[in-house]
Amino acid sequence: MSGIPSTAHALLTHGDVLAATRAAGTLLPGRRDRPGVAAGLVAHVGVSALWTVALTFAARRCELGVTRGAVAGLAIAALDLGIVARAYPAVRTLPRVPQVFDHVVFGAVLCGLLHSGR
Repeated sequence: MSGIPSTAHALLTHGDVLAATRAAGTLLPGRRDRPGVAAGLVAHVGVSALWTVALTFAARRCELGVTRGAVAGLAIAALDLGIVARAYPAVRTLPRVPQVFDHVVFGAVLCGLLHSGR
């Protein structure tokens, strides 16, 4: 679900719906200048798993829920897109706002699910 904002943006602007997936592929070692869909899927699963573990750990220490999860997603976006993306041109050139919303949705949905499972 977290890819819905950027996918909707790409569809509405007649952009490339796989651009973010390919760009994520450049995060893998040795692929910085070689975007690709398969590599992007692997990288996306890895990054999502990392943030899932981090938010799961945080949720054990305090109540997060949907709203705090959305805020956490915004903080993750600041790190991923504001700092890490500087080193990855393919990620840096993606439309920023839809990517931020993807992160916010990820945090909100994940933390909502973690909260409901308590």
